[in-house]
Amino acid sequence: MKHFQILSALLQYPEEVLIEALPEICQELEDAPAGMAGVLEPLVDFLASQPLISLQESYVNTFDRSRSHSLHLFEHVYGESRDRGPAMVSLMQEYTDRGFFIAADELPDYLPLFLEFLGQVDAATAEEFLGESIHVIARIGEKLQESGSPYACVFDVLRSLTDVAPLPLAEPPVRDMDEVMEQFGAGFDGIEPLLQLSKPGSACGGNTQTIQFHPRSNTAVQQGV
Repeated sequence: MKHFQILSALLQYPEEVLIEALPEICQELEDAPAGMAGVLEPLVDFLASQPLISLQESYVNTFDRSRSHSLHLFEHVYGESRDRGPAMVSLMQEYTDRGFFIAADELPDYLPLFLEFLGQVDAATAEEFLGESIHVIARIGEKLQESGSPYACVFDVLRSLTDVAPLPLAEPPVRDMDEVMEQFGAGFDGIEPLLQLSKPGSACGGNTQTIQFHPRSNTAVQQGV
């Protein structure tokens, strides 16, 4: 399952340690699922051939300045909806239940972190979680492909690792933050309300949350799907 950790490393903000590790990554890819090394070659070559400062600027422009390229999975599903908080709590609980603990300042839906998790669980669990999230992952990959980003190949690999066909996603909801701040206010720590993790039993959800990487339609809910 080390290939998930390789994919996680390639999607993180480029630092000198990543560049120095590229030869080792190439060696590890020799034992990865068939074809993965060839698909990732454009990104590996890009990382190996550019000055570090250029790589960092490219990364920021790609992932931090474009919402459609965001590496936070729930950004593409819930946007600024309050449903995002319960989804975060649910995913974090899944991590904890399987002995995967994250730092207090990390968000559980950050894709490199999610891939690290997949690399530490058994194959069946990794397959299940990847299949549930591939709809969002494929969407990000499509947007990166449209912009000609070398990072798109990572998402091509992830699509190849599951038999689940990606479903189209609706545009995530957007709410006026000024309106929300006026209605709910910031938390005691000053965090905007839409970015807070909901507490068990809160109005945002009950004690048990269900992770949904793509919202069910009203019709599906009415039919009990």
